[in-house]
Amino acid sequence: MFETVEDLLPEHVRYRDEGCDLFPSCLECPLPQCRHDGPERRQVAKELRNEEVARLHREGQTITELAGRYRVSTRTIYRIIRRSDGRPEHAAANRQDG
Repeated sequence: MFETVEDLLPEHVRYRDEGCDLFPSCLECPLPQCRHDGPERRQVAKELRNEEVARLHREGQTITELAGRYRVSTRTIYRIIRRSDGRPEHAAANRQDG
């Protein structure tokens, strides 16, 4: 399939440089970092993931199933669900038993 290592390099791949909504060309973009790689995009993706996890859990998927599906720990899934219920992060630690 590939004859040399150079065949695998991105310099030898043809793709359409369509840019983004800010600049018409990626290769001529003046930004130091692509706007699609910025931390705000990752945060939005994480929030969307968390909403989906909470919805699927309400629909009956288990913690273990969700952790495997999203490749995160079960502890992360518990945190997402707790936050989606509107409970404080450390509610159990702050509760006083009477």
